[in-house]
Amino acid sequence: MSSGFYREADARIVLRVEEVERLLLVSMAEQVLEIVAPRKADPDADPLFALVGIDPSTERPTSEVLLRLFPDAYGDDEEASSEFRRFTEHDLRQMKTAHANSVLETLQRSGDKVMLTYAMVPSWMGFLNDVRLALGVRIGIDDDFHDEVENFDRDDPRLPLLGVYDWLTYLQESLVQLMLP
Repeated sequence: MSSGFYREADARIVLRVEEVERLLLVSMAEQVLEIVAPRKADPDADPLFALVGIDPSTERPTSEVLLRLFPDAYGDDEEASSEFRRFTEHDLRQMKTAHANSVLETLQRSGDKVMLTYAMVPSWMGFLNDVRLALGVRIGIDDDFHDEVENFDRDDPRLPLLGVYDWLTYLQESLVQLMLP
């Protein structure tokens, strides 16, 4: 298992991964790209809206994963949330796509030693956060989860996902620790 992110003597940020870990991260980046990529622009849309990234047809996601990645801005005001989503979701999708693409490109040109520049850290942080949020929904992590996980059966299909979730949490924490002064 990887040792998390660390800084080498020349101040480069490094993550050593086994091939299976690298392939798992590649697969997760590809899956993030599939679910968050901006939708195709409507050819009949107002050109000004398209230019500034406003999507008048944006709707609240029905998928729990997408709703976690693109949450309502106002929990008690559906109309305000819809309006906020219309102005922000396109840019959020572009940012999440850029993060996943950056991670994917880095992993595809890396072997067991993944090296990051400081400029790449925000993309990795965003990507790790997005994957953890998506996995958290799939696993069912909520406020009562700690009590529930203690009663998991050995055959519970969420158990392997929980291991991946913990590993991603470890990677994210090791990267955060490197960025602290």
